[in-house]
Amino acid sequence: MSQSTAALLGAVAGLTIFIGLPIARLKGLPKGVQGFCNAVATGVLVFLLWDILANASQPVTAALGTRSHGSPPALFWELVLIFGAGIGAGLLSLVYLNTRVLSRLRAGGDPRGLALMIALGLGFHNLSEGLAIGQSAATGAIAFAGVLVIGFALHNITEGFGIAAPMTTAPRPASWSFLGITGLLGGGPTFVGTVIGYVATSRYLYVLFLALAAGAIIYVLNELFSLGRKLNTPAVMGWGLAAGFLTAYATDLLLTYWAA
Repeated sequence: MSQSTAALLGAVAGLTIFIGLPIARLKGLPKGVQGFCNAVATGVLVFLLWDILANASQPVTAALGTRSHGSPPALFWELVLIFGAGIGAGLLSLVYLNTRVLSRLRAGGDPRGLALMIALGLGFHNLSEGLAIGQSAATGAIAFAGVLVIGFALHNITEGFGIAAPMTTAPRPASWSFLGITGLLGGGPTFVGTVIGYVATSRYLYVLFLALAAGAIIYVLNELFSLGRKLNTPAVMGWGLAAGFLTAYATDLLLTYWAA
């Protein structure tokens, strides 16, 4: 896959966030619709987390195999450290961003300020996703890169809902220019990360970028599950999770078949 193609796919994956943003100008969207969409997005992310961790673990287990044949153990332990640090950084950075920054804005009652901070937090999360896409495309993992693009594109639609949600409580509808700014803050880093990830390639960076994306997804999954319990009955949540997971799995199989 060429760099320009990878960059284009990264842009597509990030800019789907604009699809969910117009909800900020709507009133009275049925709770059941919101809940089912949230559950489907959660199912997609569950599959992506599994797929990302499996791919990030491959270089680690390969290094473990060479170590068992008498090779120096340094590579294995370095990759293990990078894997653990990446997951921790991707997860905890979003935890601290939300606890220290977003909580203050919630207390201040500023819906547009809160929407901006949510967009910034999601932008960091999407940067790591873009890094994973670019790294996978550059190393020839075309099917995996395709799954990441489709999965992240679907998920970014729901991220648009997350950014827009606080603005539905504002006295007046958010302007289109303000929605554009939040969309670029939230979705633009996916494109930037894809370009960087394609250029900067190594076994260490491959594990690091995927681990960062996995850590960020773990955080987002926790938020989505929390929201899902408020919006859904257990049955609707289950059907949505199954639909999202199986759709992502089928997409993975299809892209793997095409790439074979």
